[in-house]
Amino acid sequence: MSLPADPVELSPYSPMWPAVFDIEREALTRIFGAGAVEIEHIGSTAVPGLGAKPIIDVMLGAPALAVVEQHMDQLAAAGYRYVPEFERSIPERRYFVKPDGQPGSFHLHAVVSGSAFWRDHLRFRDVLRNNAALADEYWKLKRRLAARYPNDRAAYADAKSTFIRTALEKAR
Repeated sequence: MSLPADPVELSPYSPMWPAVFDIEREALTRIFGAGAVEIEHIGSTAVPGLGAKPIIDVMLGAPALAVVEQHMDQLAAAGYRYVPEFERSIPERRYFVKPDGQPGSFHLHAVVSGSAFWRDHLRFRDVLRNNAALADEYWKLKRRLAARYPNDRAAYADAKSTFIRTALEKAR
């Protein structure tokens, strides 16, 4: 899996991130219909106080991936670009990027509600939200890794995996 060649740029936490997510959730709800899918704010921007790349990660849970695939034209019209090459490493996800959206940049992870991907991402977010010391440790790690891999987002992401896996194991 290759991530964009963009540099790893971290920002301190912004209290605007949840509000930006809320606006995008409303836009996605208009596309899919109220109650048709679940929409969650995940990733570091979803954890109060935690710094992050200033990109809002949105997880959309659908009853089946076919539901997502039926709305691809509407997602494209809303500014989302489908990135099918990521399916080689995570075939149970449909991944989209919206780099120039208003009010911000977004990564959309569309999966089946209740899947392992769904559960693990919510569990990791919630563990960080409920454990300030762990969130602080994660922020320190992210800054070290951003300094080590300033232009290699794949290496940066891979280097976080042990921390994430350990946190998930403890949460189970």
